[in-house]
Amino acid sequence: MIYLTQLIFVEPGKEQLFHQFEDLAIPLMEYYRGQILYRLRPAPEAFVSGETDKPYEIHFISFDSENDLENFLKDDRRLEFMHLKNESVRSVLLVKGEKM
Repeated sequence: MIYLTQLIFVEPGKEQLFHQFEDLAIPLMEYYRGQILYRLRPAPEAFVSGETDKPYEIHFISFDSENDLENFLKDDRRLEFMHLKNESVRSVLLVKGEKM
């Protein structure tokens, strides 16, 4: 089992486009034995400290294996709607790990 934490920074005004991407990506991710354990959209007052921009969403995701993740990332169906992510997301901070 592998775990991914994503801090997702969305372009202002592009939130709906990002939601369209998520509506397509999440079911496809589940096809590859991936799941969103937590999907958070924190309010500004939820941040105790920090010097940089605040993420729009935070995802904590798991996949059964590295192979499942790789297959999801290169799936042709996903690549067809990647333009939605590319147009709406400014940046992503991705942390990859495993359960200890």
